[in-house]
Amino acid sequence: MREAIRLRHYSIRTEDAYVDWARRFILFHGKRHPLDMAAAEVMAFLTHLAVERQVAATTQNQAKSALLFLYGVVLEVKLPWLDEIVAAKHPRRLPVVLTPREVRLVLNELNGTAGLVTSLLYGTGMRLLEALRLRVKDIDFERRELIVRDGKGGKDRVTVLPENLIQPLQAQLAKAQACHVRDLAEGYGAVWLPSALSVKYPRAAYAWGWQWGFPAATRSVDPRSGATRRHHIQESSVQKVVATAARRAGIDKPCSPHVMRHSFATHMLQAGYDIRTVQELLGHSDVSTTMIYTHVLNRGGRGVRSPFDQI
Repeated sequence: MREAIRLRHYSIRTEDAYVDWARRFILFHGKRHPLDMAAAEVMAFLTHLAVERQVAATTQNQAKSALLFLYGVVLEVKLPWLDEIVAAKHPRRLPVVLTPREVRLVLNELNGTAGLVTSLLYGTGMRLLEALRLRVKDIDFERRELIVRDGKGGKDRVTVLPENLIQPLQAQLAKAQACHVRDLAEGYGAVWLPSALSVKYPRAAYAWGWQWGFPAATRSVDPRSGATRRHHIQESSVQKVVATAARRAGIDKPCSPHVMRHSFATHMLQAGYDIRTVQELLGHSDVSTTMIYTHVLNRGGRGVRSPFDQI
């Protein structure tokens, strides 16, 4: 299954998730081979997730996608019931958005690398992983822009670099470069490169331009190649710090780094920017996805004034 996933250039996160769902499915049915099971067993597993585990619709649909990949691609089972598996209806929720005052309170509780990353999310609209995957060559201080490589859906885009974050980001790169120099002195210093770039350009992995803007504190072993490298910092480390900062700031809303992205889009629309501009900055393929943020332009439900306020 891993070979089939890597052949299609899926991300390692998708690989781990799909393999894990296939393992859970097999264990749920007493370690029976998937070829000995069919639609009834798949539906029983998905029903178990929805009824007993009470997982979210997105989680249930991810499990369904993993099992369809297992049968349709790995086992090459071409049966009509594969298309008849029911998909969970995904509810349309309004995103959690902080006010400018709340954003300021949260950012005031942060410092260091986590504070800079969170500020980037609010200042650029990037996703957390997109910010952590920034490489030195994709930060253009002169043009005041950041290039997001291989974003959601495998797409590249350009977003704005806030003026107030130029100096902190330059200081961060200086620390990252010092770390890179130490790695080179100790016989390391190579970074993970996408596709076969490491084969085409053997020295590129050691070049400063390809290094992560937010390198991890320690080196780690690549789960696919087994090579020892310095990866970027983990998402969970920033998520925990932001949640703690929100509690200290007295924010009662559920606050995560992704809330900063929602707040960026909302505040851009409130400032009068065109929705197409916001769509491009966020990297949405369809403007209907960006339209969810237009709810903030309404006041009092649909822009009406309640008769209760006239009493």
